[in-house]
Amino acid sequence: MFSFASPSRLAMNPRSRLLAWLLWPVLALCSTTVLAESSADAAKALHLLDYIGADYPPTVRDGKVVDPAEYREQQESSAALAELVKSLPANAEQAGLQQGAQALSSAIDQRQDGASVGRLARQLGARLAVAYEVSQAPIITPDPARGASLYVQNCAICHGDTGAGDGPAGVGLEPAPADLRNAQRMDQLSLYDLYNTLGLGMDGTEMPAFTDQLDERQRWDVAAYIASFTANLQASKGDKTWNIADLARQTPAEIGASEGAAAVEAFRAQRAQPPQVKRGPAQLLEYTSTTLDKSLAAYRAGDHDQAYDLSVAAYLEGFELVESSLDNIDTQARKDTEKSLMAYRQSLQDGLPVAQAEQRLTEAKAKLDQAAKLLGSDGLSWSLSYISGLLILLREGLEAILVLAAILAFLRNTGQQSAVRSVNIGWGLALVAGFATWALAAYVIDVGGAQRELLEGCTALFAAVMVLWLGVWMHDRRHAAAWQDYIKTSLVSGGGRFGFAVLAFFSVYRELFEVILFYETLWLQAGPAGHQAVLAGGATALVLLVGLAWVILRGSAKLPLSLFFSINAALLCALSVVFAGHGVKALQEAGVLGTRPVSFFEFDWLGIHADAYSLGAQAVALLAIVVLYSRSRLAEKRRAAV
Repeated sequence: MFSFASPSRLAMNPRSRLLAWLLWPVLALCSTTVLAESSADAAKALHLLDYIGADYPPTVRDGKVVDPAEYREQQESSAALAELVKSLPANAEQAGLQQGAQALSSAIDQRQDGASVGRLARQLGARLAVAYEVSQAPIITPDPARGASLYVQNCAICHGDTGAGDGPAGVGLEPAPADLRNAQRMDQLSLYDLYNTLGLGMDGTEMPAFTDQLDERQRWDVAAYIASFTANLQASKGDKTWNIADLARQTPAEIGASEGAAAVEAFRAQRAQPPQVKRGPAQLLEYTSTTLDKSLAAYRAGDHDQAYDLSVAAYLEGFELVESSLDNIDTQARKDTEKSLMAYRQSLQDGLPVAQAEQRLTEAKAKLDQAAKLLGSDGLSWSLSYISGLLILLREGLEAILVLAAILAFLRNTGQQSAVRSVNIGWGLALVAGFATWALAAYVIDVGGAQRELLEGCTALFAAVMVLWLGVWMHDRRHAAAWQDYIKTSLVSGGGRFGFAVLAFFSVYRELFEVILFYETLWLQAGPAGHQAVLAGGATALVLLVGLAWVILRGSAKLPLSLFFSINAALLCALSVVFAGHGVKALQEAGVLGTRPVSFFEFDWLGIHADAYSLGAQAVALLAIVVLYSRSRLAEKRRAAV
C-alpha cells in the first residue's frame, strides 16, 4: 500500500529521485500484472460460487442429504473457494470475503436449506465482483443467432441439439452432461455464470474450458443461446425491459424473489434474446480496447499465442467494423489507428520486451480514443449513414464492375454471344454463392473476422492471377489475324468460355461477401433512424456502378478493335496489381502474415499500402507483367520475321 506524505517528507536527493524514476515503471508493471492475475482468480472464485449456488439446493432437503456424492463435491468446492479467496491479493474487503467464505462453508457443513445457501453464495459473489472489479456484463450485446451455430460446433456433441444432455459423446460420461433444459437448475444461474463456465470449464467433469476455441464475445453469444432452452421467447415483450447489465448478472430465481413469478418468464426470454440496441462505434471500439488489454495481460503471462490471437480479434471484431465510417470522416485518422493496431500486433509476433509492447499498445489506445471522439458514441448521423452506405458498395463494387464490363465489352465487340452467356452465368452464380456464404456464416457455422479476411485475401490473390492472365491474353490477340485464329481454334470450344466465367465468378464473389457483412454492421450502427439513409446510399452506389458499366460498354463499341484490346489489356493488368495489394493486406488483417511498414505513399483504392509485404506482392505482379509482355513482343517479332 502507498500513502502520500507531507511536503517536507517528500524531499529527495538527486540519487533518490533517479532511483524513484527507475523503479516507477517496474512498480507500475508489477501492479498491472497483479491486477490482471487477481481478476482471473476472482473470476475463478465467482465460478465456484455460481456452481455452489446452482447445485447445492437439490442435495439437501429438510436438513438431510439427498445426494451424498454431490454433497461431498459441494463441501470440496466450498473448501477450495475459501483457499482461493485467501490467496487473492490484499484488499480492504478481503477479510470480510474470507469470513463470508467460511460462513458459506459452515452453512454447507450444517446442511442448511438450499435457498439460504444459494442466497449466501450469490451475495458473496456480488461483494467479490465489486471488490476485485470483475466485469459481469458483456461489452457488445450477445447475439443468440451467432451462438446457435457455435453451440452446434462445440457443445451439441455432448449436450445434444436441444440441450437435453443426450449428445452422442455424452453417453457413459460420469457425471453425465448437464440437462440445459432443466429450468429449476438454470434459474439459479445468471448469463454471466454460463459465460464463465464456458471460459473456465468444470473441474471433476468432462466439461472443458473453451477459452482457446471461443473468444469473449463468442462465449457471451453461446451463453445467450443456452439460456433460450428454458425460455419462452414470445414472453420477451413484457411490461418491463431489463438492461444488459441486469440480464447478465441476475438470475431468474432472484427476479422471481424480488419481482414475483410473473416477471420470471419475461426475464428468461429477454436474457435469451437481449434487446439489440444500436451497436454504436463506441461499443465496438470499447470492445477493441478491452480485448487489447487482455492481449497484453496474456503476453505478460508468457502466453504469446493467446496474446496474438486476442490482438487479431480486437481488430477484426471491433475496429474493422467501424473503419468504413471513420474513413468517411477522417481518412488519415483511420490509417493512423490501423497502423498503430498493426504495430502493436507486430510487437507480439516479433517477441519484443513487454515494455515496448505496452508502449505500442498505449499509442494504439490513444488513437482509438481519437477515433471514438470523431465517430461519437450514439451511433451514426443520417448523412454519415448515407455516405457510408454509398461508399461501401461503390468502393467494393468498382473493381468487380471494371472487370465484368471489360470482359463483356470485349466479347460483344468480337461477336461471341455464347461466351457472354457464360460470363453472365459466372457472376450470377457469384451472387448466389455470396449470399449463401453469408447465410452459412450467420446461421450454420461461425465465420469470424479472421476467416472472412482469409477468404477475401485468397480470392483476391487468385483474381489477381486470373486478371493478369486475361490481360496478357488480350494483348497477345490485339491484332485481327491473331484474334481470328484464336476464334477458330479455342474460344468456340468452351475452354475460353469457362475461363471467362471463372474470372467473372471470383471478381464478384470476392467483394460480395464482405459488402454484405459491412452493410450488416452499418445497419446496426445506424439504428432504425438511419436505415433509410443506408438504403439510399446503397441505391445511389448501385445506380453509379450500373452507369459506369453502361459507359464502358457503349464507349468500347466505338473503338477500333486493336485499340480496344490494348486498353482492356492495360486495365486488367493494372487491376491485377491492385488485387495483389488488397489480397496481401487482407491476409495481414487476418493475422496470417505479419506487417513490415516502410516509407512509401499510400493509395487504398489502388491497393498501395506502405508495407514491404504488400508492395512486394505488387512488385511480383509488375515483374510478371514485364516478363509476359516481353515474351509476347519477342514472339510477335519472330512471327513477323517469318
